[in-house]
Amino acid sequence: MFRTPLRGLVPLFLALVFLLCGGASAEPGSVLARIAERGTLILGTSGNMPSMSQADESGRVRGFDIDLARGMAHMMGVKLETRIMQFSELLPALASGQVDVVISNVTITPRRNMQVAFVGPYLRSGKCIVTRDEALAKAKESSTNLNTQETRLAVLDGSTSVDVAHELFPDATLIKVDDYGRAADLVKRDEANGLLTDYPVCLAILKADPDAGFVSVFSLLTYEPIGIALPAEDALFINWTENFLDRMEGTNGLKELGERWFGKVKLVR
Repeated sequence: MFRTPLRGLVPLFLALVFLLCGGASAEPGSVLARIAERGTLILGTSGNMPSMSQADESGRVRGFDIDLARGMAHMMGVKLETRIMQFSELLPALASGQVDVVISNVTITPRRNMQVAFVGPYLRSGKCIVTRDEALAKAKESSTNLNTQETRLAVLDGSTSVDVAHELFPDATLIKVDDYGRAADLVKRDEANGLLTDYPVCLAILKADPDAGFVSVFSLLTYEPIGIALPAEDALFINWTENFLDRMEGTNGLKELGERWFGKVKLVR
């Protein structure tokens, strides 16, 4: 579905929008003006979330979030530059101006929203558990069955999974990691009983290693609205991104991206 150079982001639609908006200029002093002058939209992403933002062996980052950012850059008439950072460093980098936008499977939370602005959600998801223990899988969302010191859960450091684990399973032993590949490997080697993460990542891990014996608790333990993080005080950039997402939804662009990267996940605003 993805074609060069647009890689599937509804080429005819994007070309039309570009023609309609190509003569416009951004407000002086805004982030959009800085992006236009530089000729580059700088994206911050973790590069370690399968199907959303994942670096391959060559270092190229691919996924739903990357294609969404590519669509933003194209509609601005600029190039996309992707900077990979640890998940916990992304929002501080946005706040300090090191990156223009963060798209990296970031859940919109009240605490995060006090630091940066969010547009969306462009995806609504929830937490699930990947495990090789069928008894654990059958426990589903019952915290009684999971909330023991013997339960070792791998979680991505700095993610909402850490907070959810503390809330739902306060007695469980948490293993914090910086990479989902590492987390999946811990589960595969039985060094962790399960991996607590977001639904799209669960799907991607199961698809990536079908012989590992993974099963998943697709109970959607929480509500996870996923959004685009932007600088807090730039109303024009926020408004532009709101209209971008509205057009992507209205032309089924979000639906097409969802079908490409993780099929059954419901994409809505």
